[in-house]
Amino acid sequence: MVKIIKPGLLTTIQDLGRYGFQKFGVIVSGVMDSLSHRIANLLVGNEENAPTLEITMVGPVIEFERDTLISICGGDLSPSIDGKFVPLWRPVFVKKGSQLRFGQCKAGCRSYLAVAGGFDVPRVMGSASTYLRAGIGGFKGRPLKTGDELKLSPPNNRSVQMIHDFSTKIGDQKFVATKWSVSTEFIPISNKIPSIRVIKGRQYQLFSKESQKSFFREPFEITTQSDRMGYRLKGSVLSLTSTEEMISEAVNFGTIQVPPDGNPIVLLADRQTTGGYPKIGQVATVDLPYIAQLKPGDKIKFVEVSHEEAQRLYLEREREIQQLKRALSIKWKGEM
Repeated sequence: MVKIIKPGLLTTIQDLGRYGFQKFGVIVSGVMDSLSHRIANLLVGNEENAPTLEITMVGPVIEFERDTLISICGGDLSPSIDGKFVPLWRPVFVKKGSQLRFGQCKAGCRSYLAVAGGFDVPRVMGSASTYLRAGIGGFKGRPLKTGDELKLSPPNNRSVQMIHDFSTKIGDQKFVATKWSVSTEFIPISNKIPSIRVIKGRQYQLFSKESQKSFFREPFEITTQSDRMGYRLKGSVLSLTSTEEMISEAVNFGTIQVPPDGNPIVLLADRQTTGGYPKIGQVATVDLPYIAQLKPGDKIKFVEVSHEEAQRLYLEREREIQQLKRALSIKWKGEM
């Protein structure tokens, strides 16, 4: 059992999303940063789609009511137990009764907390993800609140062995972490203005030549009118060569629409199922985690990439994750 002492700004249970129901108007939802979510689960021996806590900007205070294995990946929100920093991107064994706290948001803006076995919540339409506007999924269809108690699913044999190995080494400490961690190549956070790779959208040719140049040349800033549904950007105003009536069509995670005011919107995890604004671009799947770790006030630049190159980058990242899974299996067989 995990008890929520303080909920933080926005803490929800998410998995990789609710697919197959968009034709009925039900959005996909799911985690914003799928890379961090997947790796956090792998580090504690879970399947990649096991529910995690998505923690945004200001983190919660969580008390663990049993010995457990956790991993925190994604943004650095200064996690600590008993006043000591909890390292990211690695397995961490936590003793019963310990309280995990989050502090200053140092890098990125979303952390993912995975626990061995995953959070035991009902699946709605095949997913544990919280769909906030509809009030379904996750824990009672809402963000976590003070006093909530989350059940944990039983850990698998691999996780049980890891917990046993850790428990023999922890001594009087509240927690103990592995000396090794995931390569920094996986961390979707940049200290400079990130260059987000984008494929030209279906209506790219409808925009003026100057707007096309500005889109790939000038930086844009994420405004405060941004949430899990989409990031509203400000920068060069993008304009069409002529006004056209459009039929609404399907949109995806990373679709970049341009409404009549000329300021683009990057659609995200809680995006609507269809959109009627012209689409100037589509963020390459491999760069979606970088977008997810940006917050209001951050700036981004768009870099053109071909459809073929975007596919190559995606397949390369998936091969790297498979290599990580194999490496973790070797690590678990050796000394922690």
